[in-house]
Order: sequence, then C-alpha cells, then structure tokens
Amino acid sequence: QVQLVESGGGLVQAGGSLRLSCAASGRTFSIYAMGWFRQAPGKEREFIGTIKWNGGTTYYADSVKNRFTISKDNARNTVYLQMNSLKPEDTAVYFCALQGRSYFPPSHRLSDYDYWGQGTQVTVSS
Repeated sequence: QVQLVESGGGLVQAGGSLRLSCAASGRTFSIYAMGWFRQAPGKEREFIGTIKWNGGTTYYADSVKNRFTISKDNARNTVYLQMNSLKPEDTAVYFCALQGRSYFPPSHRLSDYDYWGQGTQVTVSS
C-alpha cells in the first residue's frame, strides 16, 4: 500500500503562485511516475502533468504548459507542483496520484494511476 498526502493549497489572487506538495509513504519502491490532476466543481477530473520517477522527465497538459512545473525529491518521496500565473479557471481540487505500472510515456489516464491523495483545494480569485 501507498499513502499520498497533498498540502499547500489555499486562496490566491489571479496572477499569483502556489506550490503544492505530495508526500508518498509505504511501498514507494513501486513508483513509476507521479501525476497531478484536478477537478473543478461540476467537471470531470483532468490530467495536469506527470513526472517519471527515475530520470525526471515531465509531461504536461496544454492548458498548464509554461505555467505549471512538476518536480520531485526522491530522497523525500515527494513531488511538487509549482503553479505560476494562476487564473480563476485554475480553481479546483488538486490531486496527486501514483502510477506503479510502466508506460512510455507516463500516462495521462486516470485509470492508469493506482493510488490517489485526498486532494487539496486551490481557489484563484479574480
């Protein structure tokens, strides 16, 4: 089993920045990639980006490319989501997820992720 705990959400004005963290514990040797997703009210959960655990290659959704950056600290089993130039439409609950199965490239599909955090709210005011 793996436990994922997100932190760092909150309220920020448009144009501002936030950094989310996701700490993994348990069977962390099983990590192939760590992804970030978000879900706005009334909408489906959507892929933001992912990072391959060995090597650090990142992949992003077009909607956040050049604004959001995913990074990791293998020693701390933690993945980060740095969000800059935030917009009101970025308001959502943000989730991290662990992909244990190998794909190339790491997956953007929710169903390919085995463990999920509880989510953290990000609210961007206009």
